[in-house]
Amino acid sequence: MEYSENRGARPHAPMDAVRTLDFATGSVAAGRYPISDQLRALQSAIAVATCGMAVCNRFGRLLLANRALNEIFGYLPTDLLPRNLRTVIPDMVFAAEMPTASAPQAPGAGLITSDVPGTREVEGIRKDGSPTLLRVAVSPIPSQAEWLYVVSIVDLSDRRRVESQVAVLQRQVGVQAIVTQLATRCAAAPFESLDTTLAELLREVGEGLALDRCVAYVPASNDATALTPTYSWTRTGGLLPADATDAWNTLPGILSRARAGDSTVAATIEDLADATDRASMAALGARACVALPMDLNAARGALVVDTLAERPWPSEVLDSLRLVAAVMSQSLARKRDRERLDLGLDELRRQRDETAGENAVLRRETAVLLHTDRSIASQSVAIRRVLAQVQQVAPTTATVLLLGETGVGKEVFAQAIHNMSPRQRRAMIRVSCAAIPSALIESELFGRERGAFTGALSRQIGRFEAAHGSTIFLDEIGDLPLEIQVKLLRVLQERTVERLGGNQSTKVDVRVIAATNRNLEQAVADGTFREDLFYRLNVFPITIPPLRERIADIPSLVWTFVDEFSHTFGKKVDAISKESIEALQRYSWPGNVRELRNVIEREMIVATGSTLTVAAPRPVASERHAPSSRLADIEVEHIRSVLDSCGWRVRGIGGAAERLGVKPTTLESRMARLGIVREKKTSRA
Repeated sequence: MEYSENRGARPHAPMDAVRTLDFATGSVAAGRYPISDQLRALQSAIAVATCGMAVCNRFGRLLLANRALNEIFGYLPTDLLPRNLRTVIPDMVFAAEMPTASAPQAPGAGLITSDVPGTREVEGIRKDGSPTLLRVAVSPIPSQAEWLYVVSIVDLSDRRRVESQVAVLQRQVGVQAIVTQLATRCAAAPFESLDTTLAELLREVGEGLALDRCVAYVPASNDATALTPTYSWTRTGGLLPADATDAWNTLPGILSRARAGDSTVAATIEDLADATDRASMAALGARACVALPMDLNAARGALVVDTLAERPWPSEVLDSLRLVAAVMSQSLARKRDRERLDLGLDELRRQRDETAGENAVLRRETAVLLHTDRSIASQSVAIRRVLAQVQQVAPTTATVLLLGETGVGKEVFAQAIHNMSPRQRRAMIRVSCAAIPSALIESELFGRERGAFTGALSRQIGRFEAAHGSTIFLDEIGDLPLEIQVKLLRVLQERTVERLGGNQSTKVDVRVIAATNRNLEQAVADGTFREDLFYRLNVFPITIPPLRERIADIPSLVWTFVDEFSHTFGKKVDAISKESIEALQRYSWPGNVRELRNVIEREMIVATGSTLTVAAPRPVASERHAPSSRLADIEVEHIRSVLDSCGWRVRGIGGAAERLGVKPTTLESRMARLGIVREKKTSRA
């Protein structure tokens, strides 16, 4: 439902049902102006006025009208409000209807009776059609969306009565305009500056009504029965109640009446019934006072004003004070509601943070068992057993063979062996046997002479010579070509190297650490790896278990990687959700520690808060693992699964043939018929 600039009356909705209002057209428009703040304050202000009062927009559309206005024109309260003001005052002219060139430019000229705004005598039309003489006063009020206009209308039918009260009415209109403007300011004031606005309201009202002191006694937020002088104003040199005063001890009679919803009006303090009230007011120098109740939702306070001389309290002054009390009541009630809302939100945030803390693994000291260029962190017995082997062999010159799946961290353990050895002063030389082309691997390992082959324009030492006095790490040794295996065996036996294209041997002092994810015993059986080289390398084998067999290490590894990438990316992480840790521990980790490190790196890149949430990766299914209903495919998948579980060893105890319950020759012939061969792995550990 909306009000437009068209003059036809439309059904009127209760103010509480209208969410927002566009004051330029009178239409409902979301997000333009909060009617629950400013208009609600104006509604309460004009409701207690004794003269007819209304609030219009610049088109003359009535937005608010009090009971006195309806009585002047003989309308019921529900009949007049939806109409235009011209319905009862036909001679009114509105700035929105005038030509642009002739329309007044002053802010107060939005609603006029002639060429300028002000107080005018005009003829009005009652509901029964009879004319009536009116005095109309128009006061502009700024708002957030459009200028509003407060119209004060006095019935001048009884001319003598009006003339005798001209001075009083003029003062009343002026005070009401001030109070109305103050009400608008209070409604629009931000919550953080509302206290300052209310104190300013008391000052302007006190000066406007010739008062000497204004004090607002407000219930405490945590105890509605306690009243304190929260807001106060006095003329220069005047006394004020102490801030910490519990007003019940000083003004018990006045505040009891205010708590009951009654007002106290005393032209002299001798009119006060309670002796304590009289003594307290006299101590402040007051000779006359008024106390009005202030409703703050379920609690009540009081607005107490006084003068230093005895004086009567005419009705227009009391009406203005009631407006002030109503404005302050609504503003304070709104402030209390906001404070309760803020407290509720704070409690929700506290509970949320508490719940998040309960569901998070807080930062703790990780169990770093060994520091290398990449620290080894573990909680498992299996890794501690591996580290015990590392500590045993590291001080010696023995050749070490590191076994384990790809990604378990064989290079990290190789570095640990080197760092704990007497050769640690020199850098360990790393060689990936699977990454070097077969045609170049001999020259890379053993060096070359100038002209050894096409393109060899200079002499070059090999990796073994470079590792003299240090350690050489031969990664993926199982992928080394057979012809190179022979030369490597000679180096291991004689500790000499001969460069490609040369005939001179060079003595080298090198500690060899080899690593592979292949089953070298099966490779020896298959003829792809020399048996004598295997025995030469297999002096001190160390098998590193896969991550799925040591899930207790996952939290320590996660925190190790978080610390690493926190430093790299400049991000701070204090906690990891428990759900994340549990999900990571349920995952099988085919890529082992390397895969876990990559997952943490990715999550640290996208992390935005201090609590890290990690999602376990989805298993990658290759085409050969795709489900099939063909009998041959099922057979191939089953045989491959058994071969994988035993490292592709067909013969012997625990071999695939024994597990499948067939002869080794039968299994080999079936593998040949089905085309089952072991795929060559080229990935690095």
